[in-house]
Amino acid sequence: MKIQIINGPNLNLLGIREPGKYGSVPFDDCLSVLRLRYPGVEFEYFQSNTEGEIIDKIQQTGFSVDGIVLNPGGYTHTSVSIADAVAAVKSPVIEVHVTNVAAREEFRHNSLVGRFCRGSILGLGLDGYRLAVEAIMEINRKEII
Repeated sequence: MKIQIINGPNLNLLGIREPGKYGSVPFDDCLSVLRLRYPGVEFEYFQSNTEGEIIDKIQQTGFSVDGIVLNPGGYTHTSVSIADAVAAVKSPVIEVHVTNVAAREEFRHNSLVGRFCRGSILGLGLDGYRLAVEAIMEINRKEII
């Protein structure tokens, strides 16, 4: 099984950016835990602060991987183009947000991307990535049966 993880803007600063909101664990540590917990899963990781690069990665991998875990960061609320890329690919996409965006500023309450994802996980910190992996594994298991 192959899962692509895509993180958007400012998520390269996890562990140092506003630790009260986002925690003090860098994403590399989270990725290491995922790799140890799921040795049968090949994880590819990509992070970009640039909208077009995120779209390119979704298009490049969204027809060949078993699933995509996507945290579009601030583009969640503004990017019709990322939403269109998610809608265009065949791989199931699970949207993840470290914080509960529904409990934050009003402009964060609407996800343009989420409506095209198989599901969304909000506010569970970095554990949301594990839950997204579990969801992708279950989606693929059901599609095989």
